[in-house]
Amino acid sequence: MISFGSVFLELVFGHVPELPRPGEEVFTEEFAVSCGGAVSSASAAASAGARAGLCTVLGDDLGSRVVIEHCARVGVDLSPSARVRRRTAGITVVLNFDGDRAFVTHNPAQARRGPPEVDRWRSVLRRTRPRWCYLHAGRGVPDFLREARELGTKIALDISLGDERRDRDVLIDCVRLADVFVPNEDELQRLTGTDALGPAVSAAAAWGTPLVVKRGAAGALVCRPDGVTEIAEGVRRVTVRDLTGAGDAFAGAMIAALLRGAPLAEAVVAANAAGSEAVGRLGAVGEVEVAGISTAGQTLGARFIGQMAAEPREEPGNEG
Repeated sequence: MISFGSVFLELVFGHVPELPRPGEEVFTEEFAVSCGGAVSSASAAASAGARAGLCTVLGDDLGSRVVIEHCARVGVDLSPSARVRRRTAGITVVLNFDGDRAFVTHNPAQARRGPPEVDRWRSVLRRTRPRWCYLHAGRGVPDFLREARELGTKIALDISLGDERRDRDVLIDCVRLADVFVPNEDELQRLTGTDALGPAVSAAAAWGTPLVVKRGAAGALVCRPDGVTEIAEGVRRVTVRDLTGAGDAFAGAMIAALLRGAPLAEAVVAANAAGSEAVGRLGAVGEVEVAGISTAGQTLGARFIGQMAAEPREEPGNEG
């Protein structure tokens, strides 16, 4: 399988009592450096025994370096990814509070001005012809999904909370083209314009795509034309530290099980277990160790600040 999308360097702060107001400071005892985005689902699939690849753009930045070293450790194939001489990885600060988390994210200007990634995804798709791919719906994605179907690649599709405000019709077009759609409850309700899970599932049934609704500690719903099945097996009791990346871990483990020939309901059991494991660690893939960098000391901060100060304003990339 191949996960398509962007990647991020994550600076993750454990539970804080509240978010700071202007001029205030709050403290937490837990902190980790991690990486997230498309690497999360690929890592989960690899950990579950699947041959997993990552299709992204990796550049000259600390986030890309963290992703590269992490993928080498867990066995994610980076050959579908492009290497460029510019900054590409986003940077996300994760603050855990009130049972949830909030984000502050920066995407490099060079990444925002780069060529449309979906065009390169299609060339990777034609070259590699993976059995499964995982990606988020969005603009330009429907054509990619149509080509994947023509090539015989199966599609696990997700969405991001808030995308429905501007791209609802595009997202629904993507769902109709997928082999399985894996939103969480809130995402599905917002996309369908409903205020409860039952009506949301009924509305989504008209799109004709098997639906797996992630429900956190309650497990998941598997919704197909022959009915709706609640699946709580696989959910484990854990101390929740950070919800970041749990949905991607769920999807990656589910795809790995489907690749082994498991039926969808059985694959969701494995996905529930992976999601439970993910929320028990800080960061989408857990704390990462980067050669020569301490995740808890001043070495990381000094290198990060120096790198940001040295960021070039304009630099053409040589995409490979």
